[in-house]
This record gives sequence, structure tokens and C-alpha cells, in this order.
Amino acid sequence: MQIGVEAQRAVENRRVFVLDEDEINRTVLQFMLADDNETHEFATVDAALEKGLDWQPDLVLLSAMLIVRDGVELLHNLRSAWPGVKLLVICEAADDASIAAAMAAGADDTLTRPFKVEPVRRKVDRHLGRKVEIKIPVVVS
Repeated sequence: MQIGVEAQRAVENRRVFVLDEDEINRTVLQFMLADDNETHEFATVDAALEKGLDWQPDLVLLSAMLIVRDGVELLHNLRSAWPGVKLLVICEAADDASIAAAMAAGADDTLTRPFKVEPVRRKVDRHLGRKVEIKIPVVVS
């Protein structure tokens, strides 16, 4: 059952790959995004690339740890395999030096932990080109 999903999104075919060695991160993000997107999770780059041969993603959520291990060349490899794909780096803090290197190498944005459903969905929607509602907090004293 899909809760709070617009009819248009339910029939869209927007594919998101979650690429992270951490099973908890993969599962949480897949759960948060599955209602609005066709979401697939992968522990290895090779598994994602294999699936992406027939099912190219629109967006990849990519673990910073994979980038640290494999280098920023990983971003270039994913972009050459899937032209036009958006890349978001899953990280603890966006001001980390390795994240700055990933952004300089072409990552589109970051997705910081801890994950919260609405901010994650808004960021993913924005990068998929969907309209995103802007909320401005108002403090009344």
C-alpha cells in the first residue's frame, strides 16, 4: 500500500539505485523511496553496473565510503556507463575533504545522515526534476 503518493508518481518510471556496502543504509533509503520510485539497492558497484545495463537509473545514491575506497574515478565510470544520471553522495557531513573531492569530480549533491523521510524524499524529487514544495519555518513569539 502506498501512503501519501500522488497518482502521477505512482505510474512514473523513475529509477533510483542505492549503492552502499552498509545494509542498513540501503534498506532505510529503499524503504523511504520505494513508494514514489522504482528503487533498487546494491552492495557492490559491479552488481549495480550489471543491473544498469538493462535498467539504467535516473539517480544513484552512492556511499562516500565507496568513493574513498575506489577514488573519484568511480564517479566518472558511473557517468560513462549511465549518461545523464544524477549522483548523490551518502555521507556523514558534507564538509568532509573526500566529499569536496567528489563534488569537484562531478557529484550532483550530498545526502547526509541521519536520514529523515521528508528531507530525503524532497532532495531525491528535486534531482529527478519533480516539483518540490518549499517550506519556510515561521517562529511565533
